[in-house]
Amino acid sequence: MRHATALIHPNAKLADDVEVGAYSIIGEHVEIDAGTVIGPHVVVEGHTLIGKNNRIFQFNSVGAIPQDKKYAGEPTRLEIGDNNTIREFCTLNTGTVQDAGVTRIGNDNWIMAYVHVAHDCQIGSHTIMANGATLGGHVHVGDWVFLGGLSGVHQFVRIGAHAMTGFQTRLAQDLPPYVTAADNPAVAHGINSEGLKRRGFSSDSIMAIKRAYKTLYRSGLSLEDAKVAIQSQLAENKDLQLLVDFLAATTRGIIR
Repeated sequence: MRHATALIHPNAKLADDVEVGAYSIIGEHVEIDAGTVIGPHVVVEGHTLIGKNNRIFQFNSVGAIPQDKKYAGEPTRLEIGDNNTIREFCTLNTGTVQDAGVTRIGNDNWIMAYVHVAHDCQIGSHTIMANGATLGGHVHVGDWVFLGGLSGVHQFVRIGAHAMTGFQTRLAQDLPPYVTAADNPAVAHGINSEGLKRRGFSSDSIMAIKRAYKTLYRSGLSLEDAKVAIQSQLAENKDLQLLVDFLAATTRGIIR
């Protein structure tokens, strides 16, 4: 269950059935809940909380200090939920006191090799981050988001639920819910209709979301006028509330 070569600090709190592979290092302020498997050559450090039934593969850096020159040793945190898969060579950093002080990853996420999650990122649940996806600091990612391989997300960008990026997308502004983006810089390419079908969205909901997308991207309206028009469409389908709320809260502007 715990390899003889693993170094586990005596103050670390691990559930009885947590597995730790060869040559892995578990730091003093780490807590790991039941059913989680830590592979070989993994470093888990900092004030890091890992939930249940996660699988963290070899050669990951989990809970290292943020890559931020302002960081001065504060006890900021990394929190990882349940049922996540984290493949090889990922780097997941703790937060900073300039934000909430915690980097969070939700539940049931599939994080592929070489993904970087920087300080203060807030990742929802059921996301997929393909190989080499990179999140700058303070990025917020909603539930059910798919980030294509080698996608790069600028710091402070927000990505709405059910959105998707293509291979090598460069995202420097907010990506609204349901929207598919690709290219460098990112350009909107319709809605993530296939993903919505897989998640059980009705045909009526998908049609309403397509209409809202056309209002936002194809009508020629200004962003403010498009917000008003989509607000008026909300009475037809409640799934547009996600889009309305996101557009109301954006501060960086959206890809458009």
